Amino acid sequence: MSSDDKMDRVFKALASRIRRELLDCLKDNPRTTGELCERFDTLDRCTVMQHLKVLERADLIIVQRKGRERWNHLNPLPIRHIQDRWIGPHADQAVTLLDRLKSDLEGTD
Repeated sequence: MSSDDKMDRVFKALASRIRRELLDCLKDNPRTTGELCERFDTLDRCTVMQHLKVLERADLIIVQRKGRERWNHLNPLPIRHIQDRWIGPHADQAVTLLDRLKSDLEGTD
């Protein structure tokens, strides 16, 4: 799978508010699928599992089975790759432009 295909999966996964909320639940600690289903009690278990499957395919979560439990761990690396590839360079450029504008407005160099 190409790097672009992987990035497309990450963006697709992050496009859903529910999947972003699931990731938020995992940012501090891993959670079992049962715990996540309890937190998202307006969704049935199958729907939560479908969302988790999309996150797993995008490599945003790592699943670990312990007995009958399925533990979901956040994998922050794909998000970091987005930061490095897309957000960081654009933010740096925007900050440079704002700094130049500020200097121009203040009349300083």
